[in-house]
Amino acid sequence: MSTPSIKAIRDELAQAADPEKAAFYPKFFKTGPGEYAEGDVFLGVTVPEQRKIARRHKALPLEQLSELLRSKVHEHRLTGFLILVAQFERADEAGRSQLFAYCREHLAGLNNWDLVDTVAPRIVGAYLLEHPELTPLLYELARSPVLWERRIAILSTQAFIRAGEFKDTLKLAELLLHDKHDLIHKAVGWMLREVGDRDLASEETFLDRHAVRMPRTMLRYAIEKFPKAKREHYLKLKA
Repeated sequence: MSTPSIKAIRDELAQAADPEKAAFYPKFFKTGPGEYAEGDVFLGVTVPEQRKIARRHKALPLEQLSELLRSKVHEHRLTGFLILVAQFERADEAGRSQLFAYCREHLAGLNNWDLVDTVAPRIVGAYLLEHPELTPLLYELARSPVLWERRIAILSTQAFIRAGEFKDTLKLAELLLHDKHDLIHKAVGWMLREVGDRDLASEETFLDRHAVRMPRTMLRYAIEKFPKAKREHYLKLKA
């Protein structure tokens, strides 16, 4: 097997590029002037193809991986973070500590929702679940002026939810209740829905307290799986 290299990864991504997708993705991911991903560059490579490439190069050394994570090209960054997730998930405790610190150094590369949603639960959330004394980091991120850091905060708690721990999700949801950005509304509503999938009473208690003040998009995401009558009940609280 050949030694993993950043050149091979870039070459494979270039070969997998689809011009039609390269034209579509900038619109889908809002890269226009004033949009949330302004200036992001796309090759037009599908996520499944990036996952295949990442698996082939999962042993890429961190010094080369940094070049991918800091690239202007979206698929370079996503493929790089997929490699980082794979390395983190198979590392021992010392390795996970090193890779978590490395991830924190490269958070600026998580500058779109697909990148955040791939990495936040599987590295940040997973590590904090093992090291709860570091959980205050999520509250720092939730208060950040950077949209993506706020999304990292709430999406990281998906790891907590899957472990049956809801306290921080609900606290962060309350903290982000008045966030101005639609992508935070969607993320918070999604995580509340995930809480409800495991403990409906916890979600409903939160909604009973806060539905009247929740942005409509957040509320709609949170109640998406409710029966029609219950959805209408909560939506009427917003009327």
